[in-house]
Amino acid sequence: MTLLSVFIYVVVFIFSAIIHEVSHGYVAHLRGDNTAKLMGRITMNPLSHIELFGSILLPAMLLFLKSPILFGWAKPVPIDSRNFKNPKLDIPLVSLAGPSANLLLALVSGLGIRFIGMFPNFEVGFGASIQSFLYIMLIINVILTIINLIPIPPLDGSKVATYFMPRDVAVKYMNLNSFICLIALLLLLSSGGGWTLLHPVINFLVVTFSGIPY
Repeated sequence: MTLLSVFIYVVVFIFSAIIHEVSHGYVAHLRGDNTAKLMGRITMNPLSHIELFGSILLPAMLLFLKSPILFGWAKPVPIDSRNFKNPKLDIPLVSLAGPSANLLLALVSGLGIRFIGMFPNFEVGFGASIQSFLYIMLIINVILTIINLIPIPPLDGSKVATYFMPRDVAVKYMNLNSFICLIALLLLLSSGGGWTLLHPVINFLVVTFSGIPY
């Protein structure tokens, strides 16, 4: 992969990760917690969200290593669940906001690819470049959606899962060591086994949205 390709992937990833975090902050604001808003985190300014390792170095490293799955993160928006109107419900809602935003970006990208495909003359010209960009946007956001819904702390899926747990179990579950869980996840994603598990789901969404297999 060329440096230009890596640059494009990382830029698209950073944009998608920022949308993810802003969505968390905005829904938290709607549900009564203004922490992210007061700290200036409900903004598209990259400087407010970029984390050097998670937003740039890790995605670039995975791309150079030809990992089948691109993964990383932006700085999590600060959320104080004590301010929520109904914490039991609002925590899963806020957690789902990020993956839902990524899924919407993926859908819009896929529809854009299908729309360009309706105009063969445009598709073989400048439209091909736009299609390539939209396909990168599609892939990254599908992967971000799926990975973030895995119910392992500190991913969003773990907070969604607590809605279905008794309170004491949920507290113990969320107190699992996030660093160890994250390392285990990265090892799984970088292995053939992780790709075998996730590829059918990724491919299903990519084909459904764009008509192009991954």
